[in-house]
Amino acid sequence: MTNRELDQDECVELLSSGGVGRVAICMSSGPRIYPVNFAVDGTAIVFRTAIYSELGSALVKGPAIAFETDHVDHERQRGWSVVAEGVAEPVDDPEQIQAMQGTARPTPWASGSRNLYVRMHWRRLEGRRVGAW
Repeated sequence: MTNRELDQDECVELLSSGGVGRVAICMSSGPRIYPVNFAVDGTAIVFRTAIYSELGSALVKGPAIAFETDHVDHERQRGWSVVAEGVAEPVDDPEQIQAMQGTARPTPWASGSRNLYVRMHWRRLEGRRVGAW
């Protein structure tokens, strides 16, 4: 078994595959984690949520958040994880949203309206691989 930290380029490469990740945020009631579909746009993670949801209401204020995505291969007993930290930035400029839809279109799996686009430029990015690669 190995345990290896990833460099920035490896973290960005793994993040760029998009998919499903988790947003961690401190709420008045304590820490919360929300699964989201995401994409990468340059040096930012982009996802969508409902403005009226608990997460959407909290993100409108532009809080510091953490984001994590990973992959686990149970059969081969290996996996990787990437964690990013930054500030959530609601995107309400129609031109910016249009540009994101062309390059980094995060498509929510959850039903309902997910019209709040959120961008987080990472200020810290780290990751690791475990198991035999």
